[in-house]
Amino acid sequence: MNLQISLFLLFVIFAAGQSLSCYECSGLMGSCTNQMVKTCPRGFSKCLSSTAVVHVGGITAKAKIKECAADCASGSMNIGPGKISFACCNTDRCNVQDAPDPSNVPNGKKCYSCDEKSCSNILSCSKTEDRCFTATGTFSGQSTVVKGCVSKSICDAERSVRDIESASCCEGNLCNGAQSVTQSFLFVCCSLLSIILLH
Repeated sequence: MNLQISLFLLFVIFAAGQSLSCYECSGLMGSCTNQMVKTCPRGFSKCLSSTAVVHVGGITAKAKIKECAADCASGSMNIGPGKISFACCNTDRCNVQDAPDPSNVPNGKKCYSCDEKSCSNILSCSKTEDRCFTATGTFSGQSTVVKGCVSKSICDAERSVRDIESASCCEGNLCNGAQSVTQSFLFVCCSLLSIILLH
């Protein structure tokens, strides 16, 4: 019986030693000063840090998030009025640093993006954003299309996001099409923030 107890305790110690711990916080006013260490649940093997910047009608908002992740990739995404950068790592407390602010330095790549009137706006991609993307989903009962620039690493990640029905990436300039859609510009920005902050 002592052997069974010893093996059980050894298993518990080994299993506890394999748990990843990450910093966790939500800085909705641009800073992440309230970060705490959290032991990640089973199936979450990475630590994520993200920084989102949204420009709407002359107002700029910045949010920083740190959390455990089942799957993630380092890189950035740009839909015009909103940009987000991700830093992903897989060792204990490796997300202590904030993800960098999304870059504004153009890299020559161009993709279509959407506003309240159409999806034919031409967007200059930045830094590691080497792909164009199109995503469709339903948010608050309204069908929404989001287009823009994204890093290949994010396209390759297998993370699925609730409410996103389809997403695709392509390589050529303006390869994500310019189909016209009618939607609220503010609604698209709110949808992007909900994807960033709630998923």
